[in-house]
Amino acid sequence: MGFFDRQVAAPDVEPEPFRPPRPAWMKPEDVIPGVVAENHLLVHTDRAAVAISGLLAYPTGLEFSVTAVLRTPDHRADLSHHHRIGYWAGTPLPAEFLRVGVLFADGSSVTNMDRHAFTPLDTEPPGPLLFPGSAESDARRHVAHYWVWPLPPAGPVAFVCEWPAYDIPESRVQVNAQVILDAAARAVRLWPDTDETTNNPHPNLSTPPDHLRG
Repeated sequence: MGFFDRQVAAPDVEPEPFRPPRPAWMKPEDVIPGVVAENHLLVHTDRAAVAISGLLAYPTGLEFSVTAVLRTPDHRADLSHHHRIGYWAGTPLPAEFLRVGVLFADGSSVTNMDRHAFTPLDTEPPGPLLFPGSAESDARRHVAHYWVWPLPPAGPVAFVCEWPAYDIPESRVQVNAQVILDAAARAVRLWPDTDETTNNPHPNLSTPPDHLRG
């Protein structure tokens, strides 16, 4: 018998780490969203322009991007920080902070200035939520991504911005919620037999629960 022909002991099987349930108000990980093709220019001045782009609809909410472009580069400002309210918590908002918000037809609204209290994972929040995602910036262009829960009710959806440092007053553009709801209906759940909130397959594979049906 050769030196390396000995029996290799089977490795100990590590238990799968516990994964807490994923809240229903978080962006789904297993969905290809429906796309709203139009871009919407919020405001265009001699100094800057702000637009809503990359509008994506999921069965439970929507994702959108804010693109802000300066006419000339501004090397004084680090725009990459100016979409996260936590960066400025406890201090007055600087003029460079690009304020962004969404207003639903029922009067409810969310902004990137809101600070959400802790919500238990198994509890549905009482109202809409807006969460900042990734962002990329240079001295002239800033793109920030946001997740909004839940989907809007029927009627107009207003996207609102304000950018004092670049003389942009409160400005808004409206989108018919039906365009977003239609896109959400086109979203594709990749594994409809899996409950993403528990990360476990459903025991009844032929009848997923209502909140997973696309």
